[in-house]
Amino acid sequence: MTDRMEHIAWIGTGVMGAQQAGHLVKKGYSVKAYSRSGDKLAAQSRQHGFTACETIAQAVEDADCVFVMVGYPADVEQVFCSPGGILEKARPGALVVDMTTSFPSLAKALYEKGREKGLRVLDAPVSGGDAGARKGTLSIMV
Repeated sequence: MTDRMEHIAWIGTGVMGAQQAGHLVKKGYSVKAYSRSGDKLAAQSRQHGFTACETIAQAVEDADCVFVMVGYPADVEQVFCSPGGILEKARPGALVVDMTTSFPSLAKALYEKGREKGLRVLDAPVSGGDAGARKGTLSIMV
């Protein structure tokens, strides 16, 4: 891996996630995105310039960094732990950043599971809402 994150995966392209992924594209990053709401993903991809993926595995397969921005703790657990999820499909050495507001106990468990797989997992919820996501002014608490 280089000092620069060359390939980024974005999991969750809702109101905030699509905007955040779009900002990364504008800064020159290659972003592959996955959303459980696949029907909206194609339009978001055209609007924001990221590559739409049909599965988590496609999004994370070559990612240096994986960002997660989904709705609830149960959603976080699903995208990390389900068959074909992040823990199974992300490449060793990848940095995985969960930006969902979640439970500290879940963050600790995902950190441990990630460490076992060779992943670097961070809990990094954000503050600033959809307006902050649009403007690129979110506060990130790691």
